[in-house]
Amino acid sequence: MASVFAGAKLYKNGGGEVDASVLEGKTVGIYFSAHWCPPCRNFTPLLKDFHAELVDADAEFEIVFVSFDRNEEDLKKYLEEAHGEWYYLGLGDALIQSLSAKYEVSGIPALIIVKPNGDLVTKNGRADVQAKPPAQALKAWTA
Repeated sequence: MASVFAGAKLYKNGGGEVDASVLEGKTVGIYFSAHWCPPCRNFTPLLKDFHAELVDADAEFEIVFVSFDRNEEDLKKYLEEAHGEWYYLGLGDALIQSLSAKYEVSGIPALIIVKPNGDLVTKNGRADVQAKPPAQALKAWTA
């Protein structure tokens, strides 16, 4: 994960700034979403429950939220209303555009799954979350 988030300022929902090393050795879901997006607001609670189940099972999986919100107030509201205890990039972080371009994100919500070394697993993480139990999806992503 060091190559994808090297030097990034990450924040923990419900906490403060954290070092990107918290992602080392973990499969990561990079979640592109925004408060203003109705499909995002429908999917985010599913992802929250999905992530919580894996955390409860001590799985090596984390989520980094990449916000396409228009202002800080919307971002904070979205984090409080619907998000789990995962990580996020600050609004306006240059890495947002870089990640969006790298993974060719053309619409939201989008969940990109990457290996601990930063290699792409799938651009269709959203479909996996909606169709498979968390342990089964993670097993497929880490196979």
